[in-house]
Amino acid sequence: MALLVAGCVTAPPERPVAPAPPAAPPSLPARYTPADWRALPGWTDDRVDEAWPAFRAGCRALVAAPATSALWTAPCAAADAVDGRTADAVRRFFESHFRPYQVSAADGRDTGTVTGYYEPLLAGSRTRTERYTVPLYAAPDDLLTIDLTALYPELKDKRLRGRVEGRRVVPYWPRADIANGKAPVAGRELAFVEDPVEAFFLEIQGSGRIRLPDGSVMRLGYADQNGQPYRSIGRVLIERGELTLERASMQGIRDWGRRNPDKLPALLAENPSYVFFREVPPPAPGTLAAAIDGPLGTLGVPLLAGRAIAVDTRSVPLGAPVFLATTWPLSKTPLQRLVLAQDTGGAIRGAVRADFFWGFGDDAGRQAGRMRQDGRMWILWPKEAPPPAPNGAR
Repeated sequence: MALLVAGCVTAPPERPVAPAPPAAPPSLPARYTPADWRALPGWTDDRVDEAWPAFRAGCRALVAAPATSALWTAPCAAADAVDGRTADAVRRFFESHFRPYQVSAADGRDTGTVTGYYEPLLAGSRTRTERYTVPLYAAPDDLLTIDLTALYPELKDKRLRGRVEGRRVVPYWPRADIANGKAPVAGRELAFVEDPVEAFFLEIQGSGRIRLPDGSVMRLGYADQNGQPYRSIGRVLIERGELTLERASMQGIRDWGRRNPDKLPALLAENPSYVFFREVPPPAPGTLAAAIDGPLGTLGVPLLAGRAIAVDTRSVPLGAPVFLATTWPLSKTPLQRLVLAQDTGGAIRGAVRADFFWGFGDDAGRQAGRMRQDGRMWILWPKEAPPPAPNGAR
């Protein structure tokens, strides 16, 4: 069982694409220290109204879910009377209905790592052509979901992935075997793209858009993962001495792949994790989802560029407003703003840990690929409720 779990525990898409920071020492449960609004750097200057659509979209999901409805119904109902077009009105709403708690690790560390991610745009085709040869697959039929929560409560919030071999359940095929045709993925192609590195980055981001030859756009979202552990190929290149830490960004890895096409398949195989996709219909015109126009996060709502983060839900409850104090990529310029914890990521682990969603396209990708900054976080929690309970006990 230990070997099965080690090989099959799966998580949402792995991020960041630059070398992941060294794993933080175990620090759960988190600590939540009550704070004054004045302690949040930049709170009075932030255009908090820009986060309002994300908050309203999150409310719909939180109120609809039985596990979170009781906590969120009152503040979300109060939001109906707020003029979300003005920062002052939104700020007064949060100050009236929420209380800030600074998040720290169990050992008292209140500073962690903030990385970035984005939604890429790739050129591609629904069918294989001479130009577009790299497949993006839907989940194969033999990929099993295994739920052992009833027997092993410590596996709560984890999903196991495997396949049947004879009368045994074994770990699912790693990346190299999927690429070599051992997995039954023939016929499961959703689209084909040109560059294997771009396809790899699309997996890491977990969602993206494909511009088709007729000019239309196909949207892809995360569907499943093979359960194999994630390994940073950027870190592999650093360990081999082929890239420096400063060059091991998304752009640096892409450049290396173009210079070394013969070595690229073996490098990609160093990361046995593999992500499968599903086609996502565009949001209906005129809806809140269309106004936000982002990929769906773990909460099930579209992510608003610059106002959504992925978190470790063992420390930060999914859906909670968070005030984030960090800096812009490769600088000391403050980046201090209200965001919503509406997503998760397999590499996002730790009490003070966030992945900042930069949005869609190349500019967002450049910012995301360079971001690995220090940051602090404050949860904004409904005022009438007790502080959030760590380690998933909500």
